[in-house]
Amino acid sequence: MKRKILVILAHPAPSSYCGALAGAYVQGAGESLAEVRQLVLADMKFDPVRAVNGPVETDIAEARDAIMWAEHLVFVYPIMWGAMPALLKGFIERTFVPGFAVNFPDNSRLWHRLLKGRSARLIVTMNSPPFVYRWVFGGPAHKIMKWAILKVCGISPVRVMAIGPMRAASKERREAWLQDVRRAGRALA
Repeated sequence: MKRKILVILAHPAPSSYCGALAGAYVQGAGESLAEVRQLVLADMKFDPVRAVNGPVETDIAEARDAIMWAEHLVFVYPIMWGAMPALLKGFIERTFVPGFAVNFPDNSRLWHRLLKGRSARLIVTMNSPPFVYRWVFGGPAHKIMKWAILKVCGISPVRVMAIGPMRAASKERREAWLQDVRRAGRALA
């Protein structure tokens, strides 16, 4: 049975290096005969600050359908000022809402994780060396995505592939990272 993969490109500029990484993952997943769908957040039309109870735009409804379809989610994005891009945060706030991603039963401190049975990979670029981001700064964006968002919704395991430093990376190093991501797509990990 084919594995269902959803690749979510969350860079504000789809033609960026993150776009190339997303393409490499899609290519690798295709080589493993997975069924792959893609979301390019910069191409979607939605208001990232609209109230949760407001009307749901077509692109957000379609994104929710794609997430429900998928068995494995792959988020590709840069670290900007130590965190995820605003575009990704707005998408999460509009998509991963109560009733879709979690439920909070009345009179309970616990919640129901509505996206169980899915795994995720975060492919994240940064200008600082990944070990500095993790050990000096504590990897805040990784922790937020992994623990405070995805695992709260039931998505587990969540693996992080940190890529950097980008600013000083040679053409050869960038090509090697593309091949690493393609292999990850082929392995569906």
